[in-house]
Amino acid sequence: MAFRVRGVVQLVSVFSRPIRPSSTLSHRIKVTTFPRQCSCLIWRSFHTSSSFNSSYEDVPNSEWQKKLTPEQFYVCREKGTEEPFTGMYYSHYEEGVYKCVCCESELFSSKTKYDSHSGWPSFYAVYGSKGDDESETNVMRRSDNTYGMRRTEVFCKQCNSHLGHVFNDGPPPTGQRFCINSISLDFEAKEMSE
Repeated sequence: MAFRVRGVVQLVSVFSRPIRPSSTLSHRIKVTTFPRQCSCLIWRSFHTSSSFNSSYEDVPNSEWQKKLTPEQFYVCREKGTEEPFTGMYYSHYEEGVYKCVCCESELFSSKTKYDSHSGWPSFYAVYGSKGDDESETNVMRRSDNTYGMRRTEVFCKQCNSHLGHVFNDGPPPTGQRFCINSISLDFEAKEMSE
């Protein structure tokens, strides 16, 4: 696979942080695959006047299958659901931040986690939200009408990974229940400030 690029080029590590811009190019640049520890690297063009937000749109399923376990791939990339009461974060109450297993974006805080008795980790707010404003967070919503149900899917804004669903039966202050698959999350322990 190759991309035709023009302008300033930035090397982006698909599964970690961006690497600094290099030079101006106007020719074909190929996607190079490295061992799993290094992940896949992709050259992407961007305009220097705008802030760069790495894109995962061009990552083929074959690369996701290398990075993720079969169960993670099923849930995150194929919009599956893990069995209730089986996830490693269902009864997890350590202080810290829950991140996307695919791209490591911060998604939920342990401060907003609660036991909904649903079988999946539940949160009443998204990490970084300010009241009802989720525009600066890494979580997006979209309508989901699969299986004859009307629900709202939540997914990672950075890599489009399926996380779970949000319902309007949560506790105050938001009244929302983000019902999230454990397998779509990683956890980073850290002290959370008030």
